[in-house]
Amino acid sequence: MQLIMLGAPGAGKGTQAAKLAKKFSIPQISTGDMFRAAVKDGTALGKQAKSFMDAGKLVPDEVTIGIVRERLGKDDCANGFILDGFPRTVEQADALAKILDGLGKKISCVPNIHVPAEDLIERAVGRRICRQCGATYHVKFHPPKVDGVCTDCGGELYQRADDNADTMKNRLSVYEASTRPLIDYYKAAGVYVEIDGTQSIDKVTEDLLNVLTSVQ
Repeated sequence: MQLIMLGAPGAGKGTQAAKLAKKFSIPQISTGDMFRAAVKDGTALGKQAKSFMDAGKLVPDEVTIGIVRERLGKDDCANGFILDGFPRTVEQADALAKILDGLGKKISCVPNIHVPAEDLIERAVGRRICRQCGATYHVKFHPPKVDGVCTDCGGELYQRADDNADTMKNRLSVYEASTRPLIDYYKAAGVYVEIDGTQSIDKVTEDLLNVLTSVQ
């Protein structure tokens, strides 16, 4: 099973990808993970990627696509994978299709965890994180037992500087502009499915599994 997970910042895409990876015993692969692995392994493409990252520049498509090709050819991807953060453009989607064609595979499904913008902004603005253990809370949906204090370790809870309405609106605007062409692309390919991300985590997982059972 070859999946591409879509979802705006804060929609819960990463959480669901991790649950699906465990369920189907396939790797969850993010662009960052691929870059770090390639750099650590010292591959030629990894060295190229590192030179761009060290300079604070975006890694060009040809390098990114080459690293994706290397990663998807590894043994742990034999039974499938979940891509998280790639492709980001239609051009990358076309390149991915060619890579998979060379491997005798194709994309099985592209689930999009959809949450309305106003809900995502509320999630971000209310998020609090423990300075000590990293546990995450929400003032409305998952509050600590004592305000400002981590229930797990007693550490101080804080709000990230970018967890504000203006920053989140900007992030969502950028995401929408870059992702809309991908949604249209995969709709045309007949593999796109939208999942209601406003439900509980377990219900979102249940809906995903119901969809994926039919595409295996």
